Amino acid sequence: MPDELELLPALEEHAYRILVKLDRARPDELAALASLSFAEATRVLYALQARGLAATQPGEDTVFRPLPPAVALGNQLLRRHEALERARQLVAELNDEYRAGVRRSEADHLVEVIIGGGALRDRLQQLQDSAREEMLWFCRSNPVALPSGENTAELDALRRGVRYQVIYDREFLGSPGVLDNALAGVRLGQQARILPSLPIRVAIADRTTAICPLVRETGGGETTAAVIGPSELLNALTALFDAYWAMATPVHAPGEADTVTADAPDDAELYVLSLMIGGLPDKAIASQLGVSRRTVQRRLDRLMALARVDTRPGLAYHAARHGWL
Repeated sequence: MPDELELLPALEEHAYRILVKLDRARPDELAALASLSFAEATRVLYALQARGLAATQPGEDTVFRPLPPAVALGNQLLRRHEALERARQLVAELNDEYRAGVRRSEADHLVEVIIGGGALRDRLQQLQDSAREEMLWFCRSNPVALPSGENTAELDALRRGVRYQVIYDREFLGSPGVLDNALAGVRLGQQARILPSLPIRVAIADRTTAICPLVRETGGGETTAAVIGPSELLNALTALFDAYWAMATPVHAPGEADTVTADAPDDAELYVLSLMIGGLPDKAIASQLGVSRRTVQRRLDRLMALARVDTRPGLAYHAARHGWL
């Protein structure tokens, strides 16, 4: 599976860094410094030019100079953001269509509405029990039906080989006990990631059935949720999940016994790094680990030293580019 976070292929990044150091270069000069053939160096320089990261000198077609990366790579980030926004708008539009059509006589064949927290909890358990290959899950703060630690069906499904991809919002993961429960799942095979916020709550089994709470129980009302079968609405929900998954930060679970080496991060440091990139503040990370804020900062300082950067954004970029998480 390609790295969804990669903005620039490794060879082009390496060539661009060399070009920045040289200020300008011919293909033969790049070839010598990057251990490339003349043809490879020529190709990669023209690839950088096509991306807007290099330009030829006026009157000298074979002399290349670097251009600022902010515009070229910024455009890629903008396009990803726009694609994500289109997916979100599609879900909103389809949800509006569903609500308008639910009163039609045949709407019950498309979407089943369940009412009540107990009924929703039972259907979530059944959904996981019936999953054969994978479960996709948006976990937001203030859960509607299954508080953290009560989803025993997930552990059973993980043990029988069902793949779980779970995205936690930052507020929920910072709640007491939630991170410990998430790590128990990760150690059984759950793939967990973090985002600052999530647009909806949804659980999707095998990309064929989804449960999406619609209205939370408030002041005498009852919780309602939709059970959605194969449809354009389900396709939109799975596309939304995939888009958010690509943007989310993986949670790296610490090992039972961490091994420290001078030139590589250990499991405990990677765990702190994953929480930091996920947006948890130092105080919350320290509380989750049962250590002081200074210990958290010391681990992050060592990671920055290993990455040879002096800022946390620089550390996050280095971690993504070098596959630390």
